[in-house]
Amino acid sequence: MSSLVAAHTRFFVIEQLRVPIGILASALFPAISMLAFVVPFAGDDPQAATQATGSLMFFGSMSSALISLSIVVSQDREQPWNTYVRTLPAGPFPRFAGRILSGFAVMVLSVIPSLLVGALFTEATATPAQLLIGLVVLIVTGIPFMLIGLFVGFTLSARATLAVSQLLFFPLAILGGLLIPPQILPGFIEVVSPFTPARGAAELLWWVTTDHAPDLVAVIALAVWTVVAAVAASWAYRRDEGRRFK
Repeated sequence: MSSLVAAHTRFFVIEQLRVPIGILASALFPAISMLAFVVPFAGDDPQAATQATGSLMFFGSMSSALISLSIVVSQDREQPWNTYVRTLPAGPFPRFAGRILSGFAVMVLSVIPSLLVGALFTEATATPAQLLIGLVVLIVTGIPFMLIGLFVGFTLSARATLAVSQLLFFPLAILGGLLIPPQILPGFIEVVSPFTPARGAAELLWWVTTDHAPDLVAVIALAVWTVVAAVAASWAYRRDEGRRFK
């Protein structure tokens, strides 16, 4: 079984690299945002630069997890080859696991430009241990967004998925404080922000890379979102399988 998972993972990663526009979009937008806004305005402040770098790194990985994954899953469902593969006796697990693992790989690739900008052009600081823990936290906190992406990809057509995933992504990123520092968020957004999954993920990243104390409400909300998203993704997969393979 492990060899099948590895084969599917390798296939999905190669598939993404052959058409890298999704990876480039997830990686370059936050890096360009850093150059335009973080470097000139907060680059000399180690605390602010480190926090902004973590936020925009997660912005890129979140984009990859939610938008890119939902689109490739929905496109996959419309291909005859996918229908054939899902009827094979190996079952759904190897392909499903391969999709998740390849998603993790793409998430890591998408944060490299932002990390380099933060390291080269700002006073952002992190020890090797903080950096390693931060990358682990970034990957783990990306799970609910991958599950949301799977839910969208398994329930909608490819054309609808493109619009819906973006409509979900940008409000979550803004409400979560990834583009605007939490301390300057408008009052009404600050009330809602702790209950969004992006804010919980950002709080954990800021906690492991700076001396920022995490908001407990936001962390609990992230855990709740993860459970709900897992249930929704499982339901969407079974629904799609029931409709297509009766």
